[in-house]
Amino acid sequence: MNLIVRPRRLRINKNIRSLIKETKLSVDDLIYPLFLVEGENIKEEISSMPGNYHFSIDMLEEEIREISNLGIKAVLLFGVPNEKNPTGSEAYNDDGIVQKGIREIKKINKDILVITDICMCQYTDHGHCGIINEEGVDNDITLEYLGKIALSHAKAGADMVAPSDMMDGRVGKIREVLDANGFTNVSIMAYSAKYASAFYGPFRDAAHSKPQFGDRKTYQMDPSNSNEALREVELDIIEGADIVMIKPALPYLDIIRKVKDNFNVPIAAYNVSGEYAMIKAAIEKGLVDEKAIIFEVLTSIKRAGADIIITYFAKDIAKWIGEEM
Repeated sequence: MNLIVRPRRLRINKNIRSLIKETKLSVDDLIYPLFLVEGENIKEEISSMPGNYHFSIDMLEEEIREISNLGIKAVLLFGVPNEKNPTGSEAYNDDGIVQKGIREIKKINKDILVITDICMCQYTDHGHCGIINEEGVDNDITLEYLGKIALSHAKAGADMVAPSDMMDGRVGKIREVLDANGFTNVSIMAYSAKYASAFYGPFRDAAHSKPQFGDRKTYQMDPSNSNEALREVELDIIEGADIVMIKPALPYLDIIRKVKDNFNVPIAAYNVSGEYAMIKAAIEKGLVDEKAIIFEVLTSIKRAGADIIITYFAKDIAKWIGEEM
């Protein structure tokens, strides 16, 4: 008997393909980033990230209600202050832009999970992620400021903080500060393997966070390295990270898989601004099918091992999933 193996039998129609699908996207997988600015009556599209906006606090209600109605349960907040200085003091101002945003979002929907980015680059006049000395970014002094930022966010009502600065020891410092002040239930999602990537350009435009001199290669990771990512992840877990993140996502699917295979913790991946902008440009030129490519990209991130996907496509995906149900 000449047996022909026929895997195509399990691809013969949509229902069979759905039945055996190994990786399925869910709205529960998604975190949606939001950019908050000072002022009033502001909902201004970010030119480099079409479909995403700068929101003033008074314009958040419609957006949060839409997000909630789509079933998205978590947002990640970035603040763009009016004033910047060498110590980024607006970042830990209890009446700062993110702190006001947390309180307003919790008024609109107390159940939505509010995650806040903990960094200084948007708030410093030099655009770096910490305090500058004559040698560059001072790691250990910066930790004190990161602790202050995290504490101010927790006081405002943040459910989770997400340090993105890549300073050594920052997760441990933040955990120590939160616990000492009674915020033991505020969790930490660490940007554990954050690479010095060329994919951040549109975000820096959105957050007004481009470095005024030099680059961030002394604290963000070298794109050539993968074993180093495992070390960074392990250190963050030891220091108290509840979730670890790989950023960017698409160029680092191998890192997501390595982390998944080596650690038993929830893994987030950030589908960053450059990835988003490139796909949107291809869509606008009619080169690719919008729905198909977005599903394929986000499915690849989840298939690589991500439990959580931070993405500017979150609302699109949520709408399409809802339509299919």
